[in-house]
Amino acid sequence: MYHIVMAVDKSEERAVAEADAVLGLPRDPSDVHVTILHDFTNNPSGASVTQVSSVRRAQDKLEEAGVEVDLTESSGDPAEAIISAADEVDADMIVLAARKRTPTGKVLFGSVTQTVLLGTDRPVLVCGEGKK
Repeated sequence: MYHIVMAVDKSEERAVAEADAVLGLPRDPSDVHVTILHDFTNNPSGASVTQVSSVRRAQDKLEEAGVEVDLTESSGDPAEAIISAADEVDADMIVLAARKRTPTGKVLFGSVTQTVLLGTDRPVLVCGEGKK
């Protein structure tokens, strides 16, 4: 079983792009297990990962194709959460969808994608933002 940790934020477009990237891998979907991770950086209402529409869209798309999916959530630094989740399940790959930022934005706010790329020795598949 090929295990993938797929980090999904609130963007449905990016979540679908990530699911499409997973489904485009040269593997039989029935041989793939995806752990979808959503990190709540601010969750005062106590929402659950199952309430996030982007997570549900990605989950539905993957399951319809025959991929085994489970959900997990975390709070705090997204990059640390992604790396920890991948380590916890001994993932074969991490899948992320990058979002466009200006160079100034990257300096001020950092880049989750860059931190994950530099912070893990696992393969990382970075896909685009998806269709607008």
